[in-house]
Amino acid sequence: MGCCNKLCGLKAGIGAGIAVAILGIILIPVGNNIIRETVTKESVIEPGTTAWDNWVSADTPVYRQFWLFDVQNPQDVVENGSKPKLVEKGPYTYKTRYLPKENITANPENHTISFLLPAGAIFEPSLSVGSEEDSVTSLNLAVAGGYKLFPPWVLEAAIKLNNVSLFQRRTVREILWGYKDPILKGTLGLFFPYNGTYDGPYSVFTGKNDISKVSIIDSWQGEKKVSFWNNTYCDMINGTDGSSFSPFLDKKKPLYFFSPDISRSVSAEYERSLNLKGIEVYRFKLPPLTLASPAVNPDNQCFCTDSVVSKNCTLAGVLDISSSRGQPVYISLPHFLHGSPYLVEDVEGLGPSEEHHVTFLDVEPTTGFSLRFAKRLQVNMMYGPSKIITVLKKVKDYTVLPIVWLNETASLDDETADRFKKELLSRVDMLETVQFTLIGLGSAALVLCTVAHCLVSRNNKLV
Repeated sequence: MGCCNKLCGLKAGIGAGIAVAILGIILIPVGNNIIRETVTKESVIEPGTTAWDNWVSADTPVYRQFWLFDVQNPQDVVENGSKPKLVEKGPYTYKTRYLPKENITANPENHTISFLLPAGAIFEPSLSVGSEEDSVTSLNLAVAGGYKLFPPWVLEAAIKLNNVSLFQRRTVREILWGYKDPILKGTLGLFFPYNGTYDGPYSVFTGKNDISKVSIIDSWQGEKKVSFWNNTYCDMINGTDGSSFSPFLDKKKPLYFFSPDISRSVSAEYERSLNLKGIEVYRFKLPPLTLASPAVNPDNQCFCTDSVVSKNCTLAGVLDISSSRGQPVYISLPHFLHGSPYLVEDVEGLGPSEEHHVTFLDVEPTTGFSLRFAKRLQVNMMYGPSKIITVLKKVKDYTVLPIVWLNETASLDDETADRFKKELLSRVDMLETVQFTLIGLGSAALVLCTVAHCLVSRNNKLV
């Protein structure tokens, strides 16, 4: 009778172990649903969610680092048509995006939210190599701009009247933020105007009714598309602003985002997984095809707007954004990374590097939040030969000359990382732990009871 009771107890134990294990297995999809529901809820852009707290906050500092190209042989270029010799000076660092969004307005009828993004820049001496008053020799912005915008005889007269040349000596502050130009009789600078201006208004989806659309731009400056390229494909506003994406990322799919700095949408592709302050992130990078020539990437045909400068649209690595800026400006990756070889060969002093010059996003895959990024761009202008303009008579061919490259970057700090792990990831981890603990306990109980059952059966046979 004792053995029978033992066998009955063991069978019950085995049954309980199986039940616990099965319960753990059954709870996997249930737990996964709970995880998905939790993350989905916290990813909606509305008051009370983690996404909202991150979205409205301006606590995470965003920095713009500038490296300016100092032309070492300006007279030789003008008088002999020599290659420009460049020396990179920087970084000169500014704190930007420190102002919170303004005019935040919910639009429940289409589940979007609208806002303005104020612009501001504060110089950070401790993160810079020198002062804003440091001087560099750079391309004369008015002369380079006038080369494409004015008849040659008009530009020649303006150059002589104001006693200027192809190059000029200016401070870092002047080149970036503006100076009184003698030719145009107004303020001219690469990023003028900036302080006190706004980007937007933006309207983005909150994800309330469809989490796959969260943060996707519905309109920018009141329009569903841009009008810079006169082409349906190139004028698309596609994706988010890059600060966040829909949750549960699939590394096999590219991420799309719109960048007003380059007046177009781009995509980023998964490269590898990294650990950022104890958080797994996916690194997405701009692929070389982004600025490839139309011969390599036919999708870029509509971005080719000048057949002369682009050498019949065979030029790679440069985007002409003149139509959106009102002046002939060419955007590239720093040091012409992924560009046509002759861009680097036409000047001296460049050394493109994938490590230092590529744009990337580090995105947490469960939530879709960008936790670190580096947006790297180079601003260039062009000059070329002329039979009328004296300072260009010795120039042999069109030259796209770098003026400055920038790295706009931000990363979550230790406090934010701890809060992120505590508020969201810890709940996800807890649910996963409960699932696997139940499976583990059930499996252990099953094994122990099975072993005990075998021992009791053996003893019964001996008796």
